[in-house]
Amino acid sequence: MKTNVNHRSPARQTVKAHTLNVFTLIVVFFTPGILKAQSTTVLPVIGTHAVLGKIDNIDIETMVQSPSAEKTPLQIACVFEYTENDIYAPPALPLAANGMAHLDQGLNGIITTLRKNGAFTGHAFETLLIDVPNGTITPQRLLLIGLGDRNKFDPEMMKTVGMIGMREALRLGVGSYAHASDLKDGGVDSPTALIAQNVLIGAISAYRTQVDLKSKNMAIFKPLKKITFLAGQPFYQITGNGLTTTITGNGK
Repeated sequence: MKTNVNHRSPARQTVKAHTLNVFTLIVVFFTPGILKAQSTTVLPVIGTHAVLGKIDNIDIETMVQSPSAEKTPLQIACVFEYTENDIYAPPALPLAANGMAHLDQGLNGIITTLRKNGAFTGHAFETLLIDVPNGTITPQRLLLIGLGDRNKFDPEMMKTVGMIGMREALRLGVGSYAHASDLKDGGVDSPTALIAQNVLIGAISAYRTQVDLKSKNMAIFKPLKKITFLAGQPFYQITGNGLTTTITGNGK
């Protein structure tokens, strides 16, 4: 299901400034275990990014950024089936570190509203495409992908999530897109490196299928130039490590 949202708001600068300010506080509000692990490490600043390599002429980039503040034609984010206040209350990440909450607040609560009233349930692999209104969040479009029941989450499903994201990006004709899995935002602990690897593996598999169809005159699409994987400050390096493993394996 795809829904276009076209409400107008003058609050973009306020929302963006708030998002960037609270996102920098991630270390202050993180769990003690994360704090302890990071106590001797200097965390990357917001906006830190690196192109880690290429697969099939697509730049694979990682960046420290909130999905609501990423300048991209298409932002992909993932969300579990709705439970009351699930992206704002523990075990979800605190607001300072919670990219999904930033998206919801930046869009005047529309993500919570649609999930709560059943218009978008978040069932596994369900999609919702939002045309972002001027004056709200930075991405031009937002694609939500459902992850289903949080208690049944399996990292393997992120390969399918990666496929879905790539196919939608090619259908929309964008030259690049950004991906944020948002698993910890929803209160689910997850193997960060493996999640990044699985998303990229799925995306490249879907891209290669379209390339093959195009060679048979069965598909028309604009070649993709870049995928940016967004990560919180403590997870930037481990995300990059996972992506580098997949790049070295040529997308496998």
